Amino acid sequence: MDKAQDILAVGDLHGRHDLLRKLLTQVLPAQPAGTSLVFLGDYIDRGPDSQATVEALLDLKTSHPQTVLLMGNHERMLLEALEGRRLALFLANGGMETLASYGLTPETMGNLPARHLEFLRGLPLWHETSEYIFVHAGLKPGVPLASQEERDLLWIRDEFIYSSWDFGKTVVFGHTPFAQPLQKPRHIGIDTGAGFGLGLTCVKLPERTFITVS
Repeated sequence: MDKAQDILAVGDLHGRHDLLRKLLTQVLPAQPAGTSLVFLGDYIDRGPDSQATVEALLDLKTSHPQTVLLMGNHERMLLEALEGRRLALFLANGGMETLASYGLTPETMGNLPARHLEFLRGLPLWHETSEYIFVHAGLKPGVPLASQEERDLLWIRDEFIYSSWDFGKTVVFGHTPFAQPLQKPRHIGIDTGAGFGLGLTCVKLPERTFITVS
């Protein structure tokens, strides 16, 4: 992507297929050809329809090849639970809603669709352009991007959010919900609580125009 590329970054979906459809219907027709979509992870858990959300993202990737889909901590929790690790953590953080959307239980969760599992396992941890770094949770201050640890990329909060460290590019992130999008010179936070019954936000770059649907 070059510097002038139009980008739409989308915050945490958390199983809100209804809000995803509403947002895409509202914003996509108005975008110039070649606009890239970047989703910041957490497509599953908490909301009522993780299965339809993942399916819609797979379809979007096919119809809109410029779509980038990143890993979130909730996708990682699901994958770990499937490996027999920290099942209770996954279930306590909205995993039961995810399994229910697939018609599964903790005992049958190994029957998740192979296409969805392949998608989840292949999600990258970050996406970088000439002007931006897109990541689920944030970056550890003082650590080069290539040396960042997965746990920080997926879980970090205050140490990143309240840091004045300049990563050389604007970091666009989700994970930590805010009542309104967070705008700082080098930080843009766009999780506005879709997983808690609130709004789903995207930001149009480079203009920093925010669109929220609820």
